[in-house]
Amino acid sequence: MTRDNSREEALARPRAIILGFGERPDVLAEAERQRPHIEQYADIVALDFSGKADLEPADADLAIVLGGDGSILRAAHQMGHNQLPVIAVNLGRLGFLADLAPHELPTVLEDYCAGRLPITEHLMFECSVLRDDEVCCCQLGLNEVAVQAGAPYRIMSVDLYVDAELVTTYSCDGLIVATPVGSTAHSLSAGGPILRKDLQAFVISPISPHTLTNRPVVDSADRVYELVVEGPNPGTAVVVDGRTLHTPKAGERIRIEKAAPRFKLVSAPGHGYYHTLREKLGWGGRLRLNGED
Repeated sequence: MTRDNSREEALARPRAIILGFGERPDVLAEAERQRPHIEQYADIVALDFSGKADLEPADADLAIVLGGDGSILRAAHQMGHNQLPVIAVNLGRLGFLADLAPHELPTVLEDYCAGRLPITEHLMFECSVLRDDEVCCCQLGLNEVAVQAGAPYRIMSVDLYVDAELVTTYSCDGLIVATPVGSTAHSLSAGGPILRKDLQAFVISPISPHTLTNRPVVDSADRVYELVVEGPNPGTAVVVDGRTLHTPKAGERIRIEKAAPRFKLVSAPGHGYYHTLREKLGWGGRLRLNGED
């Protein structure tokens, strides 16, 4: 859901957390450089550059994330069911979510604290693995769930169920269930469509399907999706947002459903959805003819 109107009340010095991946030296340097600017508008109550701190109980109003989209995913996992509004500063290469340039942060912070910027809420999911109807593991995610064949890299069969109804059995190297945010990641490289990020939908994309009629499918986020791998390879893995969650066994059900929390991204002027796609994907517009400048 997108909140189209700016917030009505200004935040009087929000409590902010600064996050980033500290093994990148540019992150630590940028955090130090930006700290005086941040302190003009917010009280810094915590910093974490390990990516490991549990931020779910954090008493804060705002998270400022320095890095790329990987840092955003890490921060979303750290915040768990207590998702704070995020201002994302891009220090990476692509940055679909983290698309603010460092020099824009002071102005964005000022506008946010004055209540002039909207917050866009993005779909998140819960991925759980069920064995004999008992949940053996569970993970909140933002991008995608991928079941990957793994070593010895034989093609595998994956049954897809939607609301307990069998859809089809994919023969493939893997299957991806992605949110709109995740539609521009692994799913896109597997041939899936781009979903506008405020849609409430999932896209299911097979990886190298054996049957060419198998195509990506988009369906409502209000449905329950289940994947069953009857004959997993020894290296088959359930991967959530790039991290291995589980090694599935025959007959286990991998369930993906809409989560209660929403990832909250502060929307800045000049960074609209199609502007981001155009810039990040290198969409060039009309073709130039010979002789045109």
